[in-house]
Parts: sequence; structure tokens; C-alpha cells
Amino acid sequence: MKLVFATNNKHKIEEVQHLLQNDFKLLRLQNIDCNEELPETGNTLEENALQKVKYVHQKYNLNCFADDTGLEIEALNGRPGVYSARYAGEECSAEKNIEKVLSEMQDMKNRNASFKAVIALIITGKEYLFEGKVNGIILREPRGNYGFGYDPIFQPNGFEKTFAEMSLAEKNIISHRAIAVKKLVEFLIQIKN
Repeated sequence: MKLVFATNNKHKIEEVQHLLQNDFKLLRLQNIDCNEELPETGNTLEENALQKVKYVHQKYNLNCFADDTGLEIEALNGRPGVYSARYAGEECSAEKNIEKVLSEMQDMKNRNASFKAVIALIITGKEYLFEGKVNGIILREPRGNYGFGYDPIFQPNGFEKTFAEMSLAEKNIISHRAIAVKKLVEFLIQIKN
């Protein structure tokens, strides 16, 4: 079964393809000649995921899914949340986003946080949502060289490593995206059979 993953993030594509294995052929936006920026103006992760998937489905008439992910930090009232990717402003990068979070949390004792991923799927014209969430803490300094985004400062509960210290295989067992993708895959296999 062919599916478009409505993203240009190569790290996300690698993570998801690893989870899908050979059951599905994953197409990237570039495979369908979609080079424009997808809309992401929602106030929630669900709204953003749905905006992206509806845009691709309406324009290209293909079965597709999109995700939106956010880091929700208790002491920051859920920030950066839906703004995780652009938290440090227009000229942001993963490093600048991390710096901003660590700066804002400098004197805070409460380090509790969660990563949340929402996947929106449109298949045969119907919409579905899948969610994954993992709880953890925000470290005081980055650790690890793998992963992307906030992975170097997020240590999931029950583990001594940050996401950035885990291999892709290790991270894919417990990550928020892995949880959401597993729900997606189980659903796809069910409707495929």
C-alpha cells in the first residue's frame, strides 16, 4: 500500500519507515512534486496535523498522513507545545530552541515534561487521528548526538538516557511518535486485510 507522509523532515521519515518496515511504501512530499510549505496555523497539534493532511489530500487526491509534535513542559504551562519547532523565533534552530527552554527553566525545580505526537490520516476520504505521548524530564544541559529537536534535553521516565543518547531502534520502542505510528500501522493493517 502506498501512503504519502506529508513532511519534509528526513528524520521523521526515517523513524516512521523503520516502524512501517515493508508493509507500506512511504512516499515523501518530494516524490509527489509537492514543494510548497504546508499550512500549520492551528492552535493545537491536532489542528496542525489535520491542516497538513487535508491540504495534501485535496491537492493530490492521495491517501496520506501528517503529524505534529510538541514538547509540553509543566513549569512553562505546556510551552513550547504547538510552537515547539519555532520556539526561538523565525531564525530558530534546534540548538536555539533548546537554549531558550533551558534559559527559561534555569531556576525551576519542576522539570516534568511530555512529548506528544498526533498523526492525522486521510484514507479513502475518511479522517482518523492517532496520538502518542511519553512523559519525562528536562535536563539542565544537552546530552547525546542522535535524534533531533529537543531529544538532547528530554529524558523519558524510567530511562537513564536522553532520546539523543538512544539508537533509532531504542527510541522507536518508546517514543511518542512510535506510539502514534504503531496505532496508525495497526489500523492500516486492519483495514488492509
